Amino acid sequence: MSLLCEDVTIVTMDENRPLIKKGYAYIEKGHFSKVEEGDPPSKLRIEAEISINAKGKWMLPGLINTHGHAGMTLLRGHADDLPLHQWLQEKIWPFEMKLDREAVRAGRNLALLEMIKSGTTTFLEMYHLFMDDLAETIEEVGIRATLMRSMIGLCPVEEQKEKLREAATFTKTWHKQANGRIQSMLAPHAPYTCPIRFIEMIVEEAIHLNVPVHMHLAETKKEVDDHILHHGLHPLDHLDQANLLHSVSWLFAHGVHLNDSHLSKIKEAKAMISHNPKSNLKLGSGIAPVSQMLDKEITVSLGTDSSASNNSLDMFEEMRVAALIHKGVEQSPTTLPAKMALELAMTNGAKALHFEKVGKIKEGYQADFLFIESTEGHLQPVEHVESHLVYACKSNDVTDVYVQGNALMKNRQVLTLDEERIISEANAHYQRIKALNS
Repeated sequence: MSLLCEDVTIVTMDENRPLIKKGYAYIEKGHFSKVEEGDPPSKLRIEAEISINAKGKWMLPGLINTHGHAGMTLLRGHADDLPLHQWLQEKIWPFEMKLDREAVRAGRNLALLEMIKSGTTTFLEMYHLFMDDLAETIEEVGIRATLMRSMIGLCPVEEQKEKLREAATFTKTWHKQANGRIQSMLAPHAPYTCPIRFIEMIVEEAIHLNVPVHMHLAETKKEVDDHILHHGLHPLDHLDQANLLHSVSWLFAHGVHLNDSHLSKIKEAKAMISHNPKSNLKLGSGIAPVSQMLDKEITVSLGTDSSASNNSLDMFEEMRVAALIHKGVEQSPTTLPAKMALELAMTNGAKALHFEKVGKIKEGYQADFLFIESTEGHLQPVEHVESHLVYACKSNDVTDVYVQGNALMKNRQVLTLDEERIISEANAHYQRIKALNS
């Protein structure tokens, strides 16, 4: 299928020409084949199977959410204003123990709906329940995702091995499926829930499968202090001591409590960080040293974490909070400028999730993009596009969402999900699971 989008302001994320104020994009077989200024030649207008006159809308790459737990979406608002460990042990894990297949599916559908409507075209799901169901849904819905069966290792070795077998089977089944829209990683939950020998087993399997590893790391001070108390060293230093940092590609979530020596080790290992500012703030976990990470040229991307701890999957909010809090922490308005915040949410996200030719509107890249309604009052004067996207844009300014050139939402109507049914089912299943926990 060929698609022509004209009369658009294009935020390309291409360093050679970052902004095209009036131009067009031509898409063939799910990829951008032409991205140019001005009006399209008449030949393209004739050849295009579908033509869109965007009437001055802004066109930008789809947003990429590099850490989350969509399976927890029914827990949004279920437990607020608690520190992480109390939140998990007293509220989240007991509720999750009652979740069944239908409830998890209802929550995930709600998450997919929210992400598509707010302009996210790619996301990471780290969870342990009914992962094959999610992969099948993604095939149908058309969104892009990195999926993994998360593993907690507080159990006998044979149970650890069974969890790893499940995770490896999932990866073998789904990695690079759905026309390349699904990828996979292996995922030990965290150093405080996975003994170092179990993490070693997981890394060995990741090397065998040639996939990256994703894990929570240094999210809270308590987590780090407890690890030092029991093992005599910081969890990152423990990974390094076990020779695990350089043997596989790592994507760490959070990285709040890391010092300069830890950042140097992450840089040397070419590991990457998914920064989750809103979740870290809400759980009182702290603020990651993102400015220092960027100074060391560590790849930092953005994640929302789950809607249970955020409580939103809105990547526009995540960009804005990230840009603002680090200016405050550093007491410098030049920290994390708008252009860099956009990079964290798009190009760095694609790199963190190992999706090639994603995150830019550029010839040869996959056609994952969205339109923003530029006529809204809060987006004026209209010429300050990059600034407005970070500091003023709202998720409901998104009007259209495409992945590989296929429409997932047009004129604010999601095409591949039944919004009314999803909302109804999510509320019904939450009440049902809540009653089981009473």
